[in-house]
Amino acid sequence: MNVLRCTVIDDSGGVSFLTHGDALPALVAACAANPRTLAQLLERAEPYYHKLSDYVFSGLAVFDEHNTQGHYEAVHRDLTRVPRHKQPIFRIVDDLTREASLRPVKAGAVIFNLRAKRIIQMVNSYREIRRTGRGRIFDGSGPTGAVFSYRLPQEWALVP
Repeated sequence: MNVLRCTVIDDSGGVSFLTHGDALPALVAACAANPRTLAQLLERAEPYYHKLSDYVFSGLAVFDEHNTQGHYEAVHRDLTRVPRHKQPIFRIVDDLTREASLRPVKAGAVIFNLRAKRIIQMVNSYREIRRTGRGRIFDGSGPTGAVFSYRLPQEWALVP
């Protein structure tokens, strides 16, 4: 399966989630609009990859319901017992979640650091991110025949 771990860092912290590799071009296209927050990134990716925002924010609501400040037993249990490619969405709140946010799943791991305007392809066997690219629009149930393109501004760094 073409599942990637995406970790997004903004001024409020970090969030890590799993998604299909087809969402990657949509997230990079969203970066071209210079989002400052996770919400802005997902909002700008929405025209290209529908329902990603709903998926992430629903997962964060579950995380927030089961984990409270200083009491992260639920997420720790999930991160140590659930197979990587099935792990839930989580906030980076401590060393264990930080380490898990860096672990690739089947197709890799990509970090979107919105503060530093940097996209880090830790491992990416799905599709290399480039400054310019294209992707298929996902309508919420599958890819469509429609294609979008993007051009990442020069202030964004791609690593490697």
